[in-house]
Amino acid sequence: MTVSVLISLTSVLISLTVQAGGLTFTAPKAWQTRPASSSMRVAEFVIPRTAGDTEDAEAIIYFFGGTGGSVEQNITRWIGQMQQPDGSSSSDKATRATQTINGLKVSTVDVSGTYVAEVRPGASERHNKPGFRLRAAVVETPRGPYYIKLTGPAKTVAAADADYKALLASVKASAAAQ
Repeated sequence: MTVSVLISLTSVLISLTVQAGGLTFTAPKAWQTRPASSSMRVAEFVIPRTAGDTEDAEAIIYFFGGTGGSVEQNITRWIGQMQQPDGSSSSDKATRATQTINGLKVSTVDVSGTYVAEVRPGASERHNKPGFRLRAAVVETPRGPYYIKLTGPAKTVAAADADYKALLASVKASAAAQ
């Protein structure tokens, strides 16, 4: 997959517009890009930690070539990557929404708790990160779904709220996908 990066200057602000296969989006200027660690990751970002947090958050955009499971399967899996400190159901605590953005159906989930996802797909080793928050979205494009997953310390993820919403508001099907 080829990823094109366009830099546009608006006054003194620099925004990064990324075209990744069938999806175009504008990356928040505060988010630091890093090389994608696999061919299924079309973009990766580090969100700098806020004061008092011990680590940065990360946002990853995935594309699995039109596969990767249904919207419901992914949202259920993401919710399952969070455990509640009191043992209650993460599903009951998760906030879900569906909206249309630039003609694309976007389904989102937002849940906090202890992040317990596999360290690597298929690994038995799991993260154990209390006080984390997961925000994720499935963006349905003509080429297939793109998956956006933001995880990190709850305070850092909360501080990135406006940037996350701006990224989602910028998603468009690229000309290659229409």
